[in-house]
Amino acid sequence: MNPSPPAGGDELLTRLRDFHADYFPRHQQRFQDLVANGQHPRTLFIGCSDSRLVPYLLTGAGPGELFIVRNVGALIPPYDGSRGWHGTMAAIEFAVLSLKVERIIVCGHSHCGAVRAAYEGVPEEARALRVWLELVQEALLPVRPSPEAQWRTEQRSVVLQLQRLMDYPMVRRAVEAGTLSLHGWHYVIEDGEVHVFDAAAGGFVAASQASSSGTGPYPPYVEHDGQIIAD
Repeated sequence: MNPSPPAGGDELLTRLRDFHADYFPRHQQRFQDLVANGQHPRTLFIGCSDSRLVPYLLTGAGPGELFIVRNVGALIPPYDGSRGWHGTMAAIEFAVLSLKVERIIVCGHSHCGAVRAAYEGVPEEARALRVWLELVQEALLPVRPSPEAQWRTEQRSVVLQLQRLMDYPMVRRAVEAGTLSLHGWHYVIEDGEVHVFDAAAGGFVAASQASSSGTGPYPPYVEHDGQIIAD
């Protein structure tokens, strides 16, 4: 029996109570095993912070299966050896060196606000965001913003981030050793389908028609019209 709603209509508190009273008892043993034996996720999921992108729904994963890092645009800082507050870089290093994940997924999506902001600009106060969006600049097209340009840029950005991943020494080493695979995904929110990047095909293929969940490594990425998105 669910507890009565808290006074004042605190929706988040109600959800916390529901988790403790309903979901947790049904999966308690799983959580206890994860505490006793530690986490051993096989997948690092790097996704956009967009609320419409829900990694556990897309992958059907449960507790302990995904190591997740999310940021605006699913962007990856270059591995330049600099010191700083690189949360995404730290997550990649931890996942590959400590957790020994077997695959890394970079997942962008349709109607991405980060891509739109990269074309249209951001508010003056958004100083950190302005600098952060420099990580998508190489994927932008020299055209006026349009739905087609938005779609293509979202996919180009995913591949650009995969290329940057290969500059991380621990990632390249594991990929070349055959112990780590990289996967680029573009989630089309309105269709409920993920398009996976196929390096051999040179583009994205709907998961319903693809032969794998994505292949790599990637550079150089040449699009169907002959464009190379990065040198």
